[in-house]
Amino acid sequence: MSQERLFRQKHPLLTGFFILGVLLMFFGFGITFFVATMGRQTGKTHFLATDNATVGIIEVKGLITDAEKILEQLLQFRLSKSVKAVVVRIDSPGGAVGASQEIFTEITRLNKVKPVVASMGSVAASGGYYAAIGAGKIVASPGTLTGSMGVIFKFPNLEEIFQKIGYKDEVIKSGRLKDIGSPSRTLTEEERELLQSLLDGVHEQFIRDIAQSRNLQEEDVRRVADGRIFSGETAKNLGLIDQFGNFNDAVSLAANLAGLETETPTLEYPEDDDISIFKMLAEQNASSIFRGFVSRNPVLSYE
Repeated sequence: MSQERLFRQKHPLLTGFFILGVLLMFFGFGITFFVATMGRQTGKTHFLATDNATVGIIEVKGLITDAEKILEQLLQFRLSKSVKAVVVRIDSPGGAVGASQEIFTEITRLNKVKPVVASMGSVAASGGYYAAIGAGKIVASPGTLTGSMGVIFKFPNLEEIFQKIGYKDEVIKSGRLKDIGSPSRTLTEEERELLQSLLDGVHEQFIRDIAQSRNLQEEDVRRVADGRIFSGETAKNLGLIDQFGNFNDAVSLAANLAGLETETPTLEYPEDDDISIFKMLAEQNASSIFRGFVSRNPVLSYE
C-alpha cells in the first residue's frame, strides 16, 4: 500500500480540507477572472471607439510609480483619428519624480496636437499636479486638494538598531559617496549637502515647468512652492488652475475646445485587452508596494 493511500486512510479529514481548499482557490480565481472579464467587456461596449468624433478619457489614479501604461494611452489617443480631445482625470497624491515628469511631457506633446483638459478629482497634488500642468486647461472642484509642490528624498536610519543587535556593514566602494543613504550610518555633512543640492535642482525644474505652463512668474510660483497643500479655490486664485467644475464639466470643455457640436460627446477609453488576473492583483497593490519600496530605498518623490 502506497504512503499516499495510507495517509488518506488515516487522515480523511485533513485530506478533505485540502481538497476543499484547492477547489475554493480555483473557484475564487474563476469568479474574479469572470467579473474582471465582464467588467472590461462592458466598458468596451459603452466606450468602444467609433468613426464619430469622441473625447478620450485617461485616468491617473493612486501613487504614480510607473509611467509606461499612461504614456501608451496618451500616444494611442494622439494617433487616433476619432479622438478629437482628451480629458486626463487625475486623482493622485503624487509619486516618483521621473514618472511624473514623463507623464507631464507626454501630455504637453498631446496638447499641441489636440485639446487636453486635466480634471482633478479629490486629490491632484505634487506629482499629480505636475502631470496636470501639461494640459491646456485645468478643472478642479473648490475643495480639491492640490499643490504640495515640493520634492522629498527619504530613507531609514537604522544605525542604533543595528548597534543593539550587533549588526555591522562591511562596505567596499569605489568612491566615498557610493554608499550615500546607507541605513547603517548617519549622513555626513558632505552627503547631506549633495542631496540637498540634488533636491533643490529638481525642485527648480518643477517651478520652471509650472511657470511656463501656467504663464506665471517663477518668483510667484517659488513663493508658494514650499510643499504646502491648497484647496482648489486657493489654487484658482493663484492661477494654478483655470476653472471650477467636475468631470462632466471637463468633458464639455474639452468638446467645446475641439469644436464638437455637443455638450455630451461620446467618450472613448483606451484599449486594454490584457485581463491577466495576476496583473490586476499587482496593479491593485501597486501603491502599498511602492510605499514599502520607498521606506527601504532612497527614491526622489513628488508626494
